[in-house]
Amino acid sequence: MTVSPAPKTILLVSGLSGAGKTTALKTLEDMGWEAVDNLPLVLLDRLLDTPLPAGHSDADDRPLAIGIDARTRGFDANAIVRRIKALREHHGHDVETLFLDCSGSELERRFAETRRRHPLAADRPAADGIARERELTEPLRRWAAQVIDTTAYSSNALQQEIRNRYARERLSDPVLTILSFGYSRGVPRNADLVFDMRYLRNPHWDDALRPKTGLQPDVAAYIAQDPAYEDTVGRIEALLAILLPRYAEGGKTYITVAFGCTGGRHRSVHVAERVARYLQDAGFSPTVSHRNMESAPQDALEKRRPGGPKAQS
Repeated sequence: MTVSPAPKTILLVSGLSGAGKTTALKTLEDMGWEAVDNLPLVLLDRLLDTPLPAGHSDADDRPLAIGIDARTRGFDANAIVRRIKALREHHGHDVETLFLDCSGSELERRFAETRRRHPLAADRPAADGIARERELTEPLRRWAAQVIDTTAYSSNALQQEIRNRYARERLSDPVLTILSFGYSRGVPRNADLVFDMRYLRNPHWDDALRPKTGLQPDVAAYIAQDPAYEDTVGRIEALLAILLPRYAEGGKTYITVAFGCTGGRHRSVHVAERVARYLQDAGFSPTVSHRNMESAPQDALEKRRPGGPKAQS
């Protein structure tokens, strides 16, 4: 069983060779868009008419970015403009055009620096190809809803500009993982931020709590009795609320925040769960993973706090 394709959000990305189309498409793809470069125009209808697989909901249908420039087979700027109008009027697609422009002198510098030949001037100076391409694409530039002049842009600056203009709620959010682990079994290599919870009271040295994990209420209550608990964990939560949006703005796709304790069964598990709830209430969508929660408790791995009572580390 197939589902008829629903109207799509489509962004046609065009512009001058060397102006940053590849960077723009790669950034959109990293943001969750479906990206296709240099698709022959005769295949555009086939792509849009391809039915969704069974079980695929319209809500899962990603927006589509299509790269088109003078190298595309069958390129005709005026025909593309007519096709855009038809997509809007007859098929209901939300179609927008982004044109990437750049000064001729800067494009010449970029081609010279990368030692690439201009696609329209294989045996002539790059300036000839740039002039020819500017003439061919002028109808698209006039039609485009948005034009970005990348003359003064670095690659990173263009990526940020694309993110600012085309970020979509939830689709562009980084994948956020809250991880608990045990230091005795190694620090996770993929963690971006690591917080050490070994300063908190250790339930391992309470005979009734040792077999349990940080998911149990009595273990959580035991840890929360530590005088430093509320102040320190609260500050970690406030810090993450500041840092995570900054990571997202910088284009980070995956963020892992790790909480560690000695064995990875009590303190780190409880704090990871608490922080995940806090972040969820703050509008984030974290996934929680407990790497060592099912590991067997071992006295040899744990340490008591010198001079402290038996029930504390």
